[in-house]
Amino acid sequence: MGLGACLLGLLALFTAVKCSYSPEPDQQRTLPRGWVTLGRVDPEEELSLTFALKQQNLGRLSELVQAVSDPSSPQYGKYLTLEDVAELVRPTPLTLHTVQKWLLAAGARDCHSVTTQDFLTCWLTVRQAELLLPGAEFHRYVGGPEETHVVRSPHPYQLPEALAPHVDFVGGLHRFPQISSLRQRPVPQEAGTVGLHLGVTPSVIRQRYNLTAQDVGSGTTNNSQACAQFLEQYFHNSDLAEFMRLFGSKFAHQASVARVVGKQGRGRAGIEASLDVEYLMSAGANISTWVYSSPGRHEAQEPFLQWLLLLSNESALPHVHTVSYGDDEDSLSSTYIQRVNTELMKAAARGLTLLFASGDTGAGCWSVSGRHKFRPSFPASSPYVTTVGGTSFQNPFLVTNEIVDYISGGGFSNVFPRPSYQDEAVAQFLKSSPHLPPSSYFNASGRAYPDVAALSDGYWVVSNSVPIPWVSGTSASTPVFGGILSLINEQRILNGRPPLGFLNPRLYQQHGAGLFDVIHGCHESCLNEEVEGQGFCSGPGWDPVTGWGTPNFPALLKTLLNP
Repeated sequence: MGLGACLLGLLALFTAVKCSYSPEPDQQRTLPRGWVTLGRVDPEEELSLTFALKQQNLGRLSELVQAVSDPSSPQYGKYLTLEDVAELVRPTPLTLHTVQKWLLAAGARDCHSVTTQDFLTCWLTVRQAELLLPGAEFHRYVGGPEETHVVRSPHPYQLPEALAPHVDFVGGLHRFPQISSLRQRPVPQEAGTVGLHLGVTPSVIRQRYNLTAQDVGSGTTNNSQACAQFLEQYFHNSDLAEFMRLFGSKFAHQASVARVVGKQGRGRAGIEASLDVEYLMSAGANISTWVYSSPGRHEAQEPFLQWLLLLSNESALPHVHTVSYGDDEDSLSSTYIQRVNTELMKAAARGLTLLFASGDTGAGCWSVSGRHKFRPSFPASSPYVTTVGGTSFQNPFLVTNEIVDYISGGGFSNVFPRPSYQDEAVAQFLKSSPHLPPSSYFNASGRAYPDVAALSDGYWVVSNSVPIPWVSGTSASTPVFGGILSLINEQRILNGRPPLGFLNPRLYQQHGAGLFDVIHGCHESCLNEEVEGQGFCSGPGWDPVTGWGTPNFPALLKTLLNP
């Protein structure tokens, strides 16, 4: 049946199941480990669903990101406002009219859009939602260490074919909240003598990355930074205060978060939530800090998607955002992954520096038709974010050179082609690395990550008033690198320069200048006879384990201060 036959008016649009299509046929719908179903949701219960509307002028948006992010461009640093982005990507009047009428006919209510008008969030009863989205069947699930409740559909949903030019996907049906991959490692046993430290603290970070007591925010600019949390976790201001009392006495710092966006409950603090805030605010010391917090959202909402909506609805945002969220690329529908990538591109056009953790499973591993392959992570693999890998000290008790932390996520995207800004660096790695895995394990022409790294092993965190040692993961390295970029933004703003914005084109043009090159170690991968648990290995220059390396603050400041 053709598209024209489906356009027989609003009633046909709403009821024509025969003219339907699946927007996300490749979305993984298997129940994640640790989740159980509690049964069907009452038909009269209400849901909040998000409709991603088709955008315009994405080719032009991509060109503008390149222009404002490339130091050799006359447009460098001339970022777009949210209103500029809205003018560019706003859906057509036909799309807005068609989708709104379809939802209205289905009984949707309290619909809210965003400034860019490319998302619409509406309330419907379960009965209305299942009629609107044939095939969907809403169940309640519980899972994760926090015993989180969510509402999802184990079956694919359909949309009327007439909506194909107007809707990308519907959020709130399939994707489950992530579970933290942070781990508390046992105390290393290899130290033969008393060392200089017993785990990573702000003073260790500042010593290794050459930050002095004077390398803090001035308190005189509108500079700000943020971390985003999508776990069902809270941080406690009292934990932040205790952390700074224990570990922050040698540098000026702020004792509390400037703004919490979202609901901040009174439950027990989570280690990851605590770590994000404590290390962003101690590396980016004395800089105003926001926290995006997902707890308190409706059960049908996807926390990461809700964060993207917030970015599209706020004109004035922090310059640096650090995010410890990731999913396997293959677990996400191609429609969803491409649309999220567009949202990250919108942020880059506005001059936001988005830092994502590279993940904690090395190169990853999965089996495709009986063959093992590495398993890239998203959004770490997006070409519009700066991805942060992880390192360890060569001697775990001394502030020494860094080596690869074996968990450091890295590899090559199976979705996104290699962006031009990293062509030279990746080609050099592929040509010169003496330890390349078999070519069947990775897509050598894909976007390669991470871009940079920082220490990810052996952190002290204060959570629920208790100091906890040896916490490890790229969730730790990411806020540290973000805080250091915020200090550089501070100096740029004081010198009348725009903030750094999307860093990668400049980072690769400058061949990692201002970073300590990490040249020893490999990360983990498939435990089979062919690769024996080894993924990629680091070496001179860029590599897909630690990127260009870890920050040497004075040198990085000098490299990134001008223009």
